[in-house]
Amino acid sequence: MIDIPHTLGRDEAKRRMERGVGKLASHIPGGAATVTHSWLSAERLALTVATMGVEVPCTVDAEDNRLRVTLHLPGMLSLMSGPIAAIVEKQGERLMLADKTDRTI
Repeated sequence: MIDIPHTLGRDEAKRRMERGVGKLASHIPGGAATVTHSWLSAERLALTVATMGVEVPCTVDAEDNRLRVTLHLPGMLSLMSGPIAAIVEKQGERLMLADKTDRTI
């Protein structure tokens, strides 16, 4: 599990997840990824990332002060769980929570 902290509240985090999920594939290295998604509940997003013949299912739970990401890494990818988790943590806020409509001067 990977926790991505935020101060947005659950509803705003979910709204931003909804807006950002379509852009996720373009941020995955290799350039040939596809991402399918569906909402399992009001706060739980299921994703499957497929690239180079490998599928990685995951869930993202929107909570009041964090996103909880659970990845299910298959076989050989489990050996790279540390670096993969680091990428998810680093990019999580930017990919799922950033809102380009927010303007700060």
